[in-house]
Amino acid sequence: MPKPLPSKSQDTAPYRILGIDPGTTALGFAIVEIHPRYQKMVEIGTLKLAKFKDHAKRLDTIYRRITQVINTHQPTIMAIEAPFFGKNPQSMLKLGRAQGVCMAAAMGLGCEVHEYAPRKIKQSIAGNGNASKEQVAAMLAQEFSLPTITKDILDATDALGAAMCHYYSNRNALGRGKSFKGWEGFLAANPNRLK
Repeated sequence: MPKPLPSKSQDTAPYRILGIDPGTTALGFAIVEIHPRYQKMVEIGTLKLAKFKDHAKRLDTIYRRITQVINTHQPTIMAIEAPFFGKNPQSMLKLGRAQGVCMAAAMGLGCEVHEYAPRKIKQSIAGNGNASKEQVAAMLAQEFSLPTITKDILDATDALGAAMCHYYSNRNALGRGKSFKGWEGFLAANPNRLK
């Protein structure tokens, strides 16, 4: 069972966030450990699902792998990218199922689940809600010293972006991080965030 959520009185205790970029052909996931003095990537990966022709088999694979990741790393929070509205209703239905399976796995193991729009994630990571996957990946690669970014890892870096979006959006509410009075103060404390 996952550890309880950290409270303000446990400021020195690290906690973990699972980020998910849902998909039915490729699903990205990332585990980040958060501490008042550091943020550390624990695991990052992409679940390749195109080899399974049966959609139900893909969903079962997603459920099993996400359950395994949660049991292994004990995150207390899942941050998942919300599906955006597309033109193909069948694709949207399949994507919604993949997201639902991830959420069910997390909630069944005691994780809090938070959903973030793709634009919100991009804005929090790259400072631009219209940023490309590559721009988001480049910002995260700099922050976490990731190896060379290839097309194969973009789903995983999107998942890492979801996890960090949750952290950036909630760190003050969790009693972590600093409060800034303006953009200049933020940049002075976070020079690596400047594009």
